[in-house]
Amino acid sequence: MAGSAGEMLDGEAVQRGVANNRSAVRQPLGRQRAEFLRSCRARIKPADVGLPDPQRRRTAGLRREDVAALSGVSVAWYTWLEQGRDMRVSDEVLERICQTFKLSDDERHYLFSLVQQRAPRVQGAPRFDVPPEVERLVTGLTIPAIARNLRWDVLAWNELNTRVFRDYSLLPVGERNLIEQVFGTSVYDDTPEDERERARRLVAKLKVDYSAFGTDRRFESMIQRLERNSPLFRSLWRSPDVNAGSYGIHRFRRREFGELAFEHISCIPDGHPTVRVVLCMPADAATHRLIARLNHEMAQGAAAP
Repeated sequence: MAGSAGEMLDGEAVQRGVANNRSAVRQPLGRQRAEFLRSCRARIKPADVGLPDPQRRRTAGLRREDVAALSGVSVAWYTWLEQGRDMRVSDEVLERICQTFKLSDDERHYLFSLVQQRAPRVQGAPRFDVPPEVERLVTGLTIPAIARNLRWDVLAWNELNTRVFRDYSLLPVGERNLIEQVFGTSVYDDTPEDERERARRLVAKLKVDYSAFGTDRRFESMIQRLERNSPLFRSLWRSPDVNAGSYGIHRFRRREFGELAFEHISCIPDGHPTVRVVLCMPADAATHRLIARLNHEMAQGAAAP
């Protein structure tokens, strides 16, 4: 398989570049990258990747020539990569190196961070099950919280979220999507201007998640369905507005509670890059009092025989 022009440079030219840069200072993560790649190469037996295993070898594992051939790059280019040199590497070629070394998900993330200083694009479809430890975290919190995937399917929620926002247990599993609920039936007593601003913030974040899963057919079907059914969504989706940061302060009115304000933030649980835990922290005195009262009522109910 062919790599990019930079990755398939003429071997002699790259060797000259390596020689000319021997005294160059490596990038900060270059040493870790070099050590990691060498250890990955050493632990793979030639027979594991369909290569003959010579009886007499000075070192264990694959040679650089083997890695280069299996990954579709030149030997000189791979040598430069393993030496920790500052260089541009495409996602495609880095993924092939991950496959050659049979890296785990954690190791793949580590190598991308060492080479590109960012996490790799997520592979596969968004998970539709909630990790047990994430579910325990969400249900144990004393503020409203949910766990969702990158398609915004709600995977878990706690009782406070049910009381303040929405009871997802009343919806079929396939309909527990936060975005589709927002553009469906509203649970708030807000003005059209407030509803539009809330929708704008959510769609701006949805675009960022979509960029990681644009090839997921279910995600694409949801976007097409929303564009057909909601002129507001269609307008917001086609706008240039994006937001990879926090949700900010969410102000709304519920008939039974009055005016409320929550600061929404999300975090990514370790080991679950496609899951987001969304925390709703009270942002004013009235909302603090409501959450304290609801927690007290829930504790009293749990203590009752």
